[in-house]
Amino acid sequence: MIRSHAFRATLALAASLAVVPALAQSTYPNKPVKIIVAFTAGGTTDIMARTVAQRLSDRFKQPFVIENKPGAGGNIGTELAVRAPADGYTLIVNSVGPMAVNPALYKGLTYNPLTDLVPVAQISDVPNVLVVHPSTGVKSMEEFVAYAKKNPGALNYASTGIGTSSHLSGYMLASRAGFEATHIPYKGAEALKDLLTGRVQFMFATIPSVIAHIKAGNLTAIAVSSVKRSRSMPEVPTVAERGFPGFEAGSWFGIFAPKGTPREAIDALNKAVNEIIQEKVVEARMVEEGADPMAGSPERFGAFVKSEYEKWRVVVQQSGAKVD
Repeated sequence: MIRSHAFRATLALAASLAVVPALAQSTYPNKPVKIIVAFTAGGTTDIMARTVAQRLSDRFKQPFVIENKPGAGGNIGTELAVRAPADGYTLIVNSVGPMAVNPALYKGLTYNPLTDLVPVAQISDVPNVLVVHPSTGVKSMEEFVAYAKKNPGALNYASTGIGTSSHLSGYMLASRAGFEATHIPYKGAEALKDLLTGRVQFMFATIPSVIAHIKAGNLTAIAVSSVKRSRSMPEVPTVAERGFPGFEAGSWFGIFAPKGTPREAIDALNKAVNEIIQEKVVEARMVEEGADPMAGSPERFGAFVKSEYEKWRVVVQQSGAKVD
């Protein structure tokens, strides 16, 4: 009888010990994680994704591998993420365009960003900055608006494409300030090239794309489009400060996962990303690149995305912008 009890006790102990490695192996993540970027390598979305991915790899001791899937304003990569298994091993670093603007801009979009993807963690906010060619001679918002009104229809403004934040920011300002300007859409970096040569007179550009040109005197920074001044350019006022209260437009970046992704994975990633972007080295690098790190819960990020979705839906409708 004693032997029987002892044998059963030994079996129970062995079984309990066997559970330990099984539980440890189930801890997220236990294999490589794919991060889709819906834009080309080297762009702001890609830079934000790679900054975080490397740190996530170091922290979790698993590869976080970037896969660039550009096309259709970010829609192609976003749809790939939506259709991916909801197991926490496919994520997407996405931005304002695919998540908040494109649903109103594109006909027949096959995904709903508010229901088909779940927010994991915001990474950063990247304000647009209104920059003008030095040939205009303007150095402030007041001078810029006066110049635009004095030359009705003579100003051209560049954007990185129809319906992008650079396009809609320019539309919003012209509407609010009451001046006319012709929108010239480009494909990506081509817009900046023509701005630098003076073929177009102004543009709302992401800070990382133009900060070096501003410092070199090739472009003049007039105002940033965020609610607060950018940490990267604290000397530049906001558009709201210069007579247009409530004006807010720009880019933001964050991690999303397919609907149904386990909460364990979302919470683990959210905690890690929040800690990563508050590391002094990472924070300093992001600010230097023109981004303001943004920490917070998945719920806070989700509420922000929903508010952006509603805001840009109205702006797109008012602008009449459409992409077939």
